[in-house]
Amino acid sequence: MANPLVSICMPAYNAALYIDDAINSVLAQSYQNFELIIVNDGSTDETAAHTTRFKDKRIKTFITENRGQCAAANFAFSKSSGRFIKFMDADDLISPGFIQAQVELISDNDNFIASAKWGRFYHNDIKTFKLNPESVWRDMKPIDWLVESLAEGPNMMQCALWLIPRPVLQNSGLWDESLSLINDFEFFIRVLLCAEKIKFAENAILYYRSGMNDSLSKQKSKKALYSGYHSTRRGCEHLLNYENSERTRRICADLYKVWHFECYPVLREESLTLLQLSEALGGSRRKFECGGFTKLLNFFIGWKWTKRLKHFASR
Repeated sequence: MANPLVSICMPAYNAALYIDDAINSVLAQSYQNFELIIVNDGSTDETAAHTTRFKDKRIKTFITENRGQCAAANFAFSKSSGRFIKFMDADDLISPGFIQAQVELISDNDNFIASAKWGRFYHNDIKTFKLNPESVWRDMKPIDWLVESLAEGPNMMQCALWLIPRPVLQNSGLWDESLSLINDFEFFIRVLLCAEKIKFAENAILYYRSGMNDSLSKQKSKKALYSGYHSTRRGCEHLLNYENSERTRRICADLYKVWHFECYPVLREESLTLLQLSEALGGSRRKFECGGFTKLLNFFIGWKWTKRLKHFASR
């Protein structure tokens, strides 16, 4: 099919400040055969008023009770009919040729996934945008992409980066609705490992909005930490089940160690479990990463007391 339908699934929760820009970036696409499915996940702001002002027939809007980003994404998918699927946050932007570049790469193969470039902009100022080059910006096998990306440190699996054929999603399964924080980590490991190849779209750029204190990735409540713990464990299990090798064990040992630090002291039992999992895979040399005054505290009293003090101060 030369001009396949692309379904863009956009969960939205209290996104009134940014969703107009996200929608306009979709409407500005050079590739016009798309449907944009917006699921208002029980927003308490003016998100509904913003989404309903767009009269384009390709935009479908739904309002649901607040069940979280994953549930909203799954609901959007259930209403989609495209051959290719893109999940997109309601506060991010995509370049005008984004979808066109990705469709051209994978339209002949339903086992390929398309990736893209990305960069950050801060405080709603697009002039601050800067690309964030990565070594994985090339055509790769999914397992190689994951190992190389995760080895570089904090990985970027942001949902709008990917154009996914429907059969791949049907094989991988949808979003885990029990997760919130780093829900994309577990999901995209699972999805990518169901694909045959990742094709890199050189001319597709994601503009990732940063500097928002209320963003999901900055939420570190007990519930959010539980999500991070489970997403890390499940994602690593997917990786090791696919390939249990020295390189994948090293990656997972490092990830477990990072989340061992992250979970302490709120989830002490889970933090210990992650350390044990890391050591069972050969251990990790990862240290507690911090800066500024936290780094000074860490130097004098160690990372555990530092995290205890910071947790106490935040209560």
